[in-house]
Amino acid sequence: MKAVFICEFGGPEKIQVGDLPTPDPGPGQVRIRVKAAALNHLDVWVRRGRPGLSLDHPHVLGSDASGVVDAVGTGVTNPEPGQEVVVNPGVSCGQCEWCLRGDQSECPSFRLIGFQQEGTYAEYITVPASNVVPKPPHLDWAEAAALNLSHLTAWRMLFARAGLQAGQTVLIHGIGGGTALAALQFCGLSGAGAIVTSSSEEKLERAGDLGAKATINYRKTPDVAAEVRTLTKDRGVDVAFDTVGAATLPISMNAIRRGGRIVTCGITGGANAEVNLQHLYWNHISLIGSTMGSQEDFRRMHRAVTEAKLKPVMDRVFPLEEYAAAISRMEEGDQFGKIAVVVAGD
Repeated sequence: MKAVFICEFGGPEKIQVGDLPTPDPGPGQVRIRVKAAALNHLDVWVRRGRPGLSLDHPHVLGSDASGVVDAVGTGVTNPEPGQEVVVNPGVSCGQCEWCLRGDQSECPSFRLIGFQQEGTYAEYITVPASNVVPKPPHLDWAEAAALNLSHLTAWRMLFARAGLQAGQTVLIHGIGGGTALAALQFCGLSGAGAIVTSSSEEKLERAGDLGAKATINYRKTPDVAAEVRTLTKDRGVDVAFDTVGAATLPISMNAIRRGGRIVTCGITGGANAEVNLQHLYWNHISLIGSTMGSQEDFRRMHRAVTEAKLKPVMDRVFPLEEYAAAISRMEEGDQFGKIAVVVAGD
C-alpha cells in the first residue's frame, strides 16, 4: 500500500512516500480503506522528534482520517464492512479508573494515532472499532477527515473543560488554524460570542465572515488585553481559548473577567510561562489544561456537527503524493482552515 512515513527524525527532507505492507485487523480492530486524511501540527512535532521519543521505523504519520471499513477483526460486530466512518485519533486502555468513568483522554496510557502508533497517511489503517463513528453524510471525504482531532480538541476545551454557555464571550488567540477555527464555529453553534486575534487582516476579515463579533490585529494593537477590556466594557471575557501557550498567557490573564476560565492545549508560542498567583487567586481565575477528548465528547461533537450540518473550514486539499507540499504550507503558517490529502479516489 502507498503511505507517507519517516525512517528517522529531522526536517521535511525525511518525508518519504512509498510502499508498505497492508496491515491486518487484530482482535477488536477494524481495517479502513482511507479516503482522505487531514494535517495537524502534531505531524511536525513527530517528524522532528523530541527528547525521549522513540518510534519504530518506518513510522506512518497522520492522525485524522475518513474512509470505508474494509475488514474487521475477531469480536467486532459494529461497524460492518462497507460502512463510511471517521476516526477518533485518541486511543486509551479502556480498563483504568479514568477510562471506566468515561475520561479516556486522561488515561495514563493515552496515545495518539500518528504519534505513539501508526498513522493515517496510508491507503489502509487499522484502529480499535470503538474509535470510529459514522461519517456525517453532509461532508465530503476531506471535510470529514478534517473534523476529528482539531474539532474534538476545541469541543472538549470549550464545553467539557471551560463549561461554555450561551451568551458568554470567548477570546480566541491566533485565528486561522484548525482548532481555533473550530472553536469559532462552536461558539456560533452554542450562542456564545467570539473575539479573535491574528496578525493577518485577511484572516481577521474571514473570521468576521464566519461570525466573530470582534477582531484584533495583535501586531497593530499595543495592548491586546486592554482592547478586549474596551470591547467588553471593562468586564473581560468569560473564556480565553489558547492554542499558543506562553506568548499569549499574560494577555489572557489580563483579558479574563473575575471568575473566568483560561483553557489551553498548545505550546507553539512557548511551553514555560510565569503566572502571577496573587492575580490568579484574587480574581478567581481558573487555568485549565486540555488534551483531545473522551469518547463521549467525540460522539457529542459528531452529533452536533451532523444535526447542524456544520462544515470544517478548509484551506487546501492535496493528493497524497504531494504531502510534502501540504505540510510545507502548514509550516509556513499562511493557511486559513484545515489542510487535507486525498488518499483514495472513488
